Amino acid sequence: MTKDATPPAQRPLSPCIQICQIEPTTSVCEGCGRTLDEIAVWGSMTEVEKTPVWERLVAEGYISKDYVSKDYVSKGYVSKDHVAKE
Repeated sequence: MTKDATPPAQRPLSPCIQICQIEPTTSVCEGCGRTLDEIAVWGSMTEVEKTPVWERLVAEGYISKDYVSKDYVSKGYVSKDHVAKE
């Protein structure tokens, strides 16, 4: 890694943003984007098992590539400049 390179963002323990509202038809949390099944087993999943979930959450816009939730940006907890440019 060059000295100008930015290290990859470290993932938080969970993508939960404490807005736990399950969409009844999809069983997906409107806050974090995980399914009920993913939420139920999250604590026992390995990092390898979590990786595709994290990637889907980024692809679907629930969090940025910097692992910052869109809700945190909209509430001003972090600046938009902190979030990686797509």
